[in-house]
Amino acid sequence: MAAVAHAGLGRHTRGWAIVLQRELRDLWSGGRGLVLCVAFSFLVGLIAYLTATNRALNFLEQRESVNLTLQVAIAVGALLTLLAGADAVSGERERSTLETLLLTPVRRHEIAIGKLVAALSLWLAAYLITVPYIWFLGRGVGIVGDSLLTGLVVGTLLAISLAAFGLIVSLFANSNRVALSTSLFVLLALFAPTQLPSSAQRGWAGELLLRIDPVTAGLHYVGKIVTNAHVWNEDVSWLLSPLICAVVLAVATPLLGSRFIRLHRGVSG
Repeated sequence: MAAVAHAGLGRHTRGWAIVLQRELRDLWSGGRGLVLCVAFSFLVGLIAYLTATNRALNFLEQRESVNLTLQVAIAVGALLTLLAGADAVSGERERSTLETLLLTPVRRHEIAIGKLVAALSLWLAAYLITVPYIWFLGRGVGIVGDSLLTGLVVGTLLAISLAAFGLIVSLFANSNRVALSTSLFVLLALFAPTQLPSSAQRGWAGELLLRIDPVTAGLHYVGKIVTNAHVWNEDVSWLLSPLICAVVLAVATPLLGSRFIRLHRGVSG
């Protein structure tokens, strides 16, 4: 009996890893991840090429070129995780594959954890694709190391936040279309403060809005490090919002998943 109980415990503690393996196989072997990464590579490569060679963009200094490329890479990489998270549950419901997953001896909070980590693999792939572009643009001004480290920290925080948010939306959405459209709408709302006039951003209300928005706060911090050559701790307060969002949403995802990962929306699976 003890051996059986120990074996069951071993399977139980590895439940999230089993789900992770399944999700990674579906994402990458199925080709979805590869297609997204190819599109991402083309976009980042185009931006890097334009900032380096296009005469219309000659006003950009080399630091600003690195900053622009890095911020686009972070934003689009985090978007990929958002889309993966938004598809995680509602998409499986519509494809009629969620029932098979729910029948496995894995707790539902572990299903949520496995799906969240699998979505983050898209950000890791996007970051690795970005590395050579940042090296090429920043090698002449000695900011490659700071840029890559800053991008990794900020991008990971935003990727966790957006992937977890998308997964939470996916839990409650009536359809995959609703989950994806809702997630994209919220993402656009998070980017809206960046379109404020410069005078509005410098006011106390504008700065407060930028600070509480995790996306704009994170990208603002990247700009301070890469473009303005600030030291890491000089503007670290800008990371507070991305950090809080990442922690809160990462904790909320398995908690909500344990109750709301269901075969049908509103019906216990």
